[in-house]
Amino acid sequence: MSEKNKNVVEKEDVVVRFAGDSGDGMQLTGSLFSDSTAVEGFDFATFPDYPAEIRAPQGTIAGVSGFQVHFGHKDIYTSGDYADVLVAMNPASLRSNLKWTKTGGTIILDRDAFTEKGLKKAGYHSNPLEDGSLDDYKVIDPPITTLTKEAVKDLNVDHKMAQKSKNMFALGMLFYLFHRDFKSTFDFFEEKFKKNPLVVDMNKRVLKAGYSYADSVEAMRSTISVPPADLKKGTYRNITGNVATAWGFLAAAEKAGRELFLGSYPITPASEILQELSKHKQFNARVFQAEDEIAGITSTIGASYAGALGITTTSGPGLSLKSEAIGLAVMTELPIVIVDVQRGGPSTGLPTKSEQSDLLQALFGRNGECPTIVIASQSPVDCFYAAYEASKLSVEHMTPTLLLTDGSIANGSEVFRIPKVKEMDSIDAPIAEPNDEDFKPYKRDEKTLSRQWAIPGTEGLRHRVGGLEKENISGNVSHDPKNHQLMIELRQDKVDRVADYLPEQKVVGKESGDILVVSWGGTFGVVREAVKEIQEEGKSVSMAHFRYINPLPKNTGEILSKFKKIVVCEINKGQFMNYLKMNFPQYDYDLYYKIQGLPFLVSELKDKFNEVIEKLDQ
Repeated sequence: MSEKNKNVVEKEDVVVRFAGDSGDGMQLTGSLFSDSTAVEGFDFATFPDYPAEIRAPQGTIAGVSGFQVHFGHKDIYTSGDYADVLVAMNPASLRSNLKWTKTGGTIILDRDAFTEKGLKKAGYHSNPLEDGSLDDYKVIDPPITTLTKEAVKDLNVDHKMAQKSKNMFALGMLFYLFHRDFKSTFDFFEEKFKKNPLVVDMNKRVLKAGYSYADSVEAMRSTISVPPADLKKGTYRNITGNVATAWGFLAAAEKAGRELFLGSYPITPASEILQELSKHKQFNARVFQAEDEIAGITSTIGASYAGALGITTTSGPGLSLKSEAIGLAVMTELPIVIVDVQRGGPSTGLPTKSEQSDLLQALFGRNGECPTIVIASQSPVDCFYAAYEASKLSVEHMTPTLLLTDGSIANGSEVFRIPKVKEMDSIDAPIAEPNDEDFKPYKRDEKTLSRQWAIPGTEGLRHRVGGLEKENISGNVSHDPKNHQLMIELRQDKVDRVADYLPEQKVVGKESGDILVVSWGGTFGVVREAVKEIQEEGKSVSMAHFRYINPLPKNTGEILSKFKKIVVCEINKGQFMNYLKMNFPQYDYDLYYKIQGLPFLVSELKDKFNEVIEKLDQ
């Protein structure tokens, strides 16, 4: 198609959704498209949507895997509500994802997949390519499987192997649609499959074939142009929340002058932190894949006792198993960070879906009076900074810290401007000096109440640790009732005093008004976008997003007092709202929640806020 016949549509932002059978490579396709998005200089956010069943029957709704990318010139806070472009590789993926596609949007399909058998498996009674049900969309339906085989016919590969590259044909079509360069994707092929040049050649050919097809077909005479974002100068990369979490711990260990130890049992969706840290032995990162969750955390406590920055990672079911050992870390007053990448529960629940339903477990899910610091990351990139800060708080206050992320931000990705470690805040570990005549195991700093970190083998610092109650100052085992109460009060006071070292809670918008929208953790982006749009309509709505959960920022009550209604938005049945009610019962709360394994939509949040506004106006 000649340049003069092309129609270029300008847009500020675009949402693209990839969907197909679990074997169609939609996660890889989405990741490669995201990588090219980062290279082109866009701001973006992604949402991988994994099937709940590991081996669902091929071609069924249960086996559909999705990946959504929202990119643009403006600041991108969410992975988007509805797709401008849907790539659906089979009937099941079309049927399950059509509802997430904008009316008038573009749908790219593989016509070869719409056979009688494929339609029946997906639950169709008629062919949507022929029955008019897609008339409200711009449908492009090349025979992708056939064209993929044609592109590699001279490579002497069998049909099954050739078919594995059909996702690259669809990606090539999108590269044409959005004016993308091949280089970063070709570099990926060459690195990923360097031991198999045939696979490299096959994927390159199919990608080019998809691009050439799009360039020649009349249905794609319009392309989409999105101006790049105005990003600060620096080194950028596409990063997922789990990888960012791992990098945050590496940075913290280096800054604190401690070796890094991770003791963990693999569990969805936290395993990638374990996998990523295992690649970085050059940074003194030691990784132990434990036989179970209890071994994971107890090995971490041992490493912390020995002077390392001790980390353990898990999800909700694993956090339950770690609860007694967290109590041991509280009792011994050792710094460890427990990362809980939350997923749908209870029990095994929805392993591939995201929730925020472990909050009360993180706050209270242990026997006895057992306080820990609790903070929550708000986005994939923020996982880096949250991991770093969780390490700093734990080390400097000598107490366990629980870091809450969730499946959506752990597996989602954003463009990350890599900071320099020398620019990060210092981490000052309270290491006890050798032969300190004044050293006592539970002698405390007057301001923080933290005890000193006595590394085993340091001359003159011998002491005992364990799960039995300790005598104040000496650290000897004590069964004295009054001492037990004193130690409980000291451990609680130590965590409470962390609030003196936290920044004040910020409000987005006016400092007082009708409605304060409250959110926490991974809901930040979508709630921020909804509030922004409501504010642009001139309505009195402000927002407070909480990163620090225990203790809460010192000005929390003051902020809440300045609004008529507090609307708490969370992916559970109101755990944070109830926690706020425990601490500030005098205010008027409302709740908007969703527990479907899916993130909020901007549109549904706006509907809720408008509903509350209307009631206040009556």
